Amino acid sequence: MAEAVITAAAEIAKKERMKEITEVTIKIGELQQVEREIFVFALKQLRPAEFKKTRFRVSKGRARLKCRACGNTWIFQKTELDEKTAEAIHYVPEVAHTYIKCKRCGSPDFEIVQGRGIWLENVKGVV
Repeated sequence: MAEAVITAAAEIAKKERMKEITEVTIKIGELQQVEREIFVFALKQLRPAEFKKTRFRVSKGRARLKCRACGNTWIFQKTELDEKTAEAIHYVPEVAHTYIKCKRCGSPDFEIVQGRGIWLENVKGVV
């Protein structure tokens, strides 16, 4: 994943004719199974020469869920779960439907609209 982020950032920098990439802003979905510190370490280890001075800004992207029963959309907060439940969801995200229910109707049938995956928010550099 870190290699894909670097490749994508390099393509953006090339398209924008940047000589040096100074900052890459990355979001990791709250429900993505990636540890921030390990991901940043991988980015630093894999970066090519044009990324040597690059600052990697990595933050969590909030999870947004949508109930399939009533259409309600809400922001999921891991703090709403106890530690054991949060850990279970971290390792097996599919069990989320067992523990998380719609805040409006109580249905466990929801889709994850946002909060999975890794995406580039911004690439800054010197032209």
